[in-house]
Amino acid sequence: MNLINAEQQNIKVTDNQFGFKKGVSCGFAVYSVRQIVDKFVGDGCTVNLCSIDLSKAFDKVNHYGLFLKLMKRQLPVKLLRVLECLLTECYSCIKWNNFITVNFAVNFGIRQGSVLSPFLFALYLDNLCNLCICERSRFIVVYADDIMLISPSVVEIERLLHACENELNWLDPAINFKKSCCVRIGPRYDATCMSIASLSGHLISWFDEVRYLGIYIIT
Repeated sequence: MNLINAEQQNIKVTDNQFGFKKGVSCGFAVYSVRQIVDKFVGDGCTVNLCSIDLSKAFDKVNHYGLFLKLMKRQLPVKLLRVLECLLTECYSCIKWNNFITVNFAVNFGIRQGSVLSPFLFALYLDNLCNLCICERSRFIVVYADDIMLISPSVVEIERLLHACENELNWLDPAINFKKSCCVRIGPRYDATCMSIASLSGHLISWFDEVRYLGIYIIT
């Protein structure tokens, strides 16, 4: 069974994850963010956005965590064995001019440039997309390792950040708090707000603009 057939049967990522999906580009993610923001602003609310950057996301994929997620999706055993052989017992070396180091084991991450890697990574982070709760005005838009949290409530933004941290701590990828930032859009965009505090004690500050998928979102 090839990966395309498996995807059609039982490996479908959530609708608010736009990375590495056929017929979907980053423009779809940007459009979704814009639609959510326009809805809140149109209702007279000020909406808060928190852009999360992941540090070396592809390189920190935990193989065991990935296998658990694939098994929960009830992938065929034969396909699981193929993926296990692909990812485990991998070795690499470094070449510098005419010198080559001894081989060393690669126990984490998925192969850069592999056709399967983007799809496996999207599946690996798919549980993050389920953290949004529309009834509580908590939204999350994911494109690869670019994560946007959206809510008209600063408290809900912080709670959503904490939920993402808990999931990411289990998966191993870490949030790069130096590259993460928040922005407010709407009638009270210039109101002073406390910085968003993470579970680890890091603070995410408010800025006048944030770059997301190649475009700038400004207050």
